[in-house]
Amino acid sequence: MATLLLVDDNEQILQVLDRYARAQGHDTVLARAGGEALEAFARQEPDLVLLDVMLPGMDGFAVCRAIRQRSQVPVILITARGEDEDRILGLDIGADDYVVKPFSPGEVMARVRAVLRRVPPASRPEVFRAGALEIDRQTFAVRVAGQPVALTRRAAEILWTLARRPRQVFTREMLLEMLWGPDYLGDVRAVDSQIKRMRGVLADLPGRDFSIRTVWGVGYQFESGR
Repeated sequence: MATLLLVDDNEQILQVLDRYARAQGHDTVLARAGGEALEAFARQEPDLVLLDVMLPGMDGFAVCRAIRQRSQVPVILITARGEDEDRILGLDIGADDYVVKPFSPGEVMARVRAVLRRVPPASRPEVFRAGALEIDRQTFAVRVAGQPVALTRRAAEILWTLARRPRQVFTREMLLEMLWGPDYLGDVRAVDSQIKRMRGVLADLPGRDFSIRTVWGVGYQFESGR
């Protein structure tokens, strides 16, 4: 699994790439403008950047140059322009690959895999922490205030996914596709069942400083504090 920074001002393209990346097990960070992309890059330290060239304000070439001043993280440029000079410019300023619109999301993910094979993701801390919560990224073993918590692997994956982005509300459909996979034939009640059981286990734990909030009509959100 890698963390991908996806940058595109076209919301439809951004959401499609996000869905495909998550379905393949990647974590994602989304940005819709050049300045926002650089802020997200500094904050999240992604393993790879998928970067649209035609961005409002600071374009993708400028963003790529700024990234290269501080990091050698792989960058794949995405553009509607297919002229040779644009491709050459992108590669000259440090891009690792170049995808021309229109493209298939499967092709983009294949290029991501190819680049990551050449430049594996940097090693990251194996334990994710959010207040009293600790989740082992490899085994998904969970601790709260230092005490082991008996959650199923799937429940721990849901908790980790929500805790990583506490400001984001995840729909049941998003969680189902991200964690069960796009080919899962069940329904969204599988998500509700896992979260119900998780809440039952977490309910009376001493030292717990978080909860899983239901956003009615939408989905679920990680919330700090009781």
